[in-house]
Amino acid sequence: MSKLLRYALVGDGESPHLLKWARALAPLVDVWVCSSRGFAPELAALVPAEKRLALQTHPAHGGGNVALLRHVPTVGRWLRRVDADWINPHYLTSHGTLVLLAHKLFGLRGRVLASAWGSDILQTPQRNAVYKHVTQAVLRHADLCTSDSRHMATVMQQLGARRVEVFPFGLEALPPAPAQPKQPWLFYANRGLEPIYQPLRVLELFRSIAAWQPQAQLVVAHTGSQLAALQDGVQRAGLQSRVQFVGLLSANEQAHWYDRAQWYISLPQSDSVAVSVLEAMAHGCIPLLSDLPANRELVQDRQNGWIVPQEWGVTSRAQEDVADEAVVLPALLAQAADIAAHNRNWVRQHGLFPSAVQQLMQILQSL
Repeated sequence: MSKLLRYALVGDGESPHLLKWARALAPLVDVWVCSSRGFAPELAALVPAEKRLALQTHPAHGGGNVALLRHVPTVGRWLRRVDADWINPHYLTSHGTLVLLAHKLFGLRGRVLASAWGSDILQTPQRNAVYKHVTQAVLRHADLCTSDSRHMATVMQQLGARRVEVFPFGLEALPPAPAQPKQPWLFYANRGLEPIYQPLRVLELFRSIAAWQPQAQLVVAHTGSQLAALQDGVQRAGLQSRVQFVGLLSANEQAHWYDRAQWYISLPQSDSVAVSVLEAMAHGCIPLLSDLPANRELVQDRQNGWIVPQEWGVTSRAQEDVADEAVVLPALLAQAADIAAHNRNWVRQHGLFPSAVQQLMQILQSL
């Protein structure tokens, strides 16, 4: 019987995404966790206190993490005591840099598995030469990397990653199919209300749809710096009775809206494979997504969803845009049952996280 790997996660212990990794890993390896902040109650219950380290910082994941990097000696000493076989930082421009420095300064024996999350690869390295150099250093130092899209894996290899394993940062389990018929013109959007997710573009798309479809309703579930601007836009468009703001929701509350909504809108300006899109597909929603390489790995345009063109909404194209969506959406709605079955099956085959982690562990055991 092979020895149980000792595995150190380094990331944001208050994030549901790190919790998902810990849950999937716990039956397979000896899990230890270093958090740049604190710990969510579920993660604290999963990992014993003696196997946790909380730095209680608030890192800016886009870079400039001086407060976090001051903890390199603390993290280095902790990792040396843990003596992990694999050290797995999540989000490379913050936790990846922390692990790189600790690994080098303390001569740690553990191999490094660097897990990219999206903007740490697709945005931060483009900001300036320093961020690009730091990202390249983290990737080149890693023995293995993970990416949740083929597109991001290609970018990582271009930046110097030696080996990248690709699997969606998916669902812990496939949810039951909706028990009740969906509301045919209910739209759901739950990405953060921050500029990168373009919530004002989401509203503009819905406003255009509402102009020709009187039954159209939109539910917005999240909060962020653009909440007030979005609420103001709803009022100016006279859509107060057709747009509902429900704030941050629990997983069960999210599932309720996924099940009711026929349509899911996600229009970020940059992204890898988003868990929320996989959740929507698993609940049988028809996704309306921005034209990004990772989204095209999930959706065949006008077959199991709509890839909203980058130029959508440009003033000179306004009439053409409305005419286009007024044809595309009813055509998709007519195939809603087939699309739901296709999307759920895709998630079942490619988007379940525990099975992907099991395969990853087999790779780690073989190295």
